[in-house]
Amino acid sequence: QVQLVESGGGLVQAGGSLRLSCVAAGVANRLRAMGWYCQAPGKQRELVATIDSGGRTNYANSVNGRFTVSRDNAKNTMYLQMNSLKPEDTAVYLCKADVQNVYYPTLTREYWGQGTQVTVSS
Repeated sequence: QVQLVESGGGLVQAGGSLRLSCVAAGVANRLRAMGWYCQAPGKQRELVATIDSGGRTNYANSVNGRFTVSRDNAKNTMYLQMNSLKPEDTAVYLCKADVQNVYYPTLTREYWGQGTQVTVSS
């Protein structure tokens, strides 16, 4: 029922920009914190940025100052504005959402999107 749908990935030259979107469907008013993660071939999945339901954000040191995470609660959508992109940013970017449990409101469950490829050329 809950599904995260991502868009906005693609190929861009170094120094360019991309804007990723993640729409959380089937969550009604149960959407809580969200986050972006990246995973490059042969590497572990790493946190990029998080944003809670109140709009408070947290960033990895490698992207701080270049990326901006935001959300539109009315649309259950999270965004990642990626500026000054570097070849090192090349990875699959995944959306994560914490969703409140219907039967146990104090608990949340994590859902993941399919990932969208971001490739930055020199």
